[in-house]
Amino acid sequence: MVALLLLGFASGLPLFLTSRTLQAWMTVEGVDLAQVGAISLVALPYSLKFLWSPFLDRFVPPFLGRRRGWLVITQIALALAIAAMAVQRPAQALQLFAINAVAIAFLSATQDIAFDAYRTDVLQPRELGAGAAVAVLGYRVALLVTGSLALILADRLPWPTIYLGMAGLMLLCILPSFFAPEPEIAVRPPATFADAVKLPFIEFFQRKGVAQGFLILVFIVLYKLGDALVNNMVTPFLLQTGFTQGDIGKIQGGMGLIATIVGALAGGALLSQWGVNRSLWIFGGLQAISNLAYFLLAQAGQNYPMMVVAINIENFCGGLGTAAFVAFLMSLCNQRFSATQYALLSSLMAVSRDILVAPAGGIADRLGWPLFFLLTIAAALPGLLLLPIFAPWNVQPAALPRPGLEEDAPPER
Repeated sequence: MVALLLLGFASGLPLFLTSRTLQAWMTVEGVDLAQVGAISLVALPYSLKFLWSPFLDRFVPPFLGRRRGWLVITQIALALAIAAMAVQRPAQALQLFAINAVAIAFLSATQDIAFDAYRTDVLQPRELGAGAAVAVLGYRVALLVTGSLALILADRLPWPTIYLGMAGLMLLCILPSFFAPEPEIAVRPPATFADAVKLPFIEFFQRKGVAQGFLILVFIVLYKLGDALVNNMVTPFLLQTGFTQGDIGKIQGGMGLIATIVGALAGGALLSQWGVNRSLWIFGGLQAISNLAYFLLAQAGQNYPMMVVAINIENFCGGLGTAAFVAFLMSLCNQRFSATQYALLSSLMAVSRDILVAPAGGIADRLGWPLFFLLTIAAALPGLLLLPIFAPWNVQPAALPRPGLEEDAPPER
């Protein structure tokens, strides 16, 4: 659990450096709001990482094994790419700025492939809820560091200096990869690269069935869409409402951190009691309702108490929902193909976070902030409407499923 906490932190560290924090830098530099919203497209590698994930299933680095070896390689490359952002200037050379951000996103997505596969391989069935919660906790703490701490420092230091500091922190994240334990169950990698590409897809649809498998994939795209729309534009919204970078950073880094910790740990504990199905229903509903807090803040304007409430609700519900969602994705994976299968599933989740939200800046510009936040609530409903099909409320398995532990086991139907 300690290893998952620290590796979760390493996994989350680069994300805001190519999204929310990057948007804050662009906003204070005077970049157009539509371009600020569209910069989410640099995170396209998170949505396409399943394309190269078979490499990480098939090929084993000469040190630290199939999962931890890839973690170290990508973490070193990430530290260099983040440091390179220190020479970028978004207002003068936006194209080079975006290219550097794409490189960080590609390496970060590759690190996520290795970490998600490691987490799926190392956890026993009874540990999925706790493991998901702890990994989410580390991930969310990293988001608060690169979001909150970076914004606090931005009032005192130039942005290039902040990115150099984050590069040094990324370099320290290599240490947990060396000391993380190996999975207890050794699984033979696919025999050929062709097998690494095709067998994960064949096995998934054989086990779930074509119709239900397709609906699961659609659900993964839509489940966090409303939450993703809010997260994409919350920093420009708060800055345009009149809050300073320091205001945002201090509140997120204080009460917001506590709310995240409580949400992630509560999500793991409740998931163990309720099961994945009911957790997806309840936490998904809370994710949608939580957007009302930003709607009320948009109506109130520069209201500090309302800002505190909105940020805390976002962090708490994010911890709850993500804990359940991560456990759900892990329960769908076969250990032999965990890198490719989890990469495919999480790439579909990233479609809503990075691609479907790209027009959010233009939509907010046309509708205004209050109507925009109401739209995000409506965007959360389609994913919830799919739950009765494959995750009915009245079915609560005694233990979380863990398919594919035995390499030669027949696929479940």
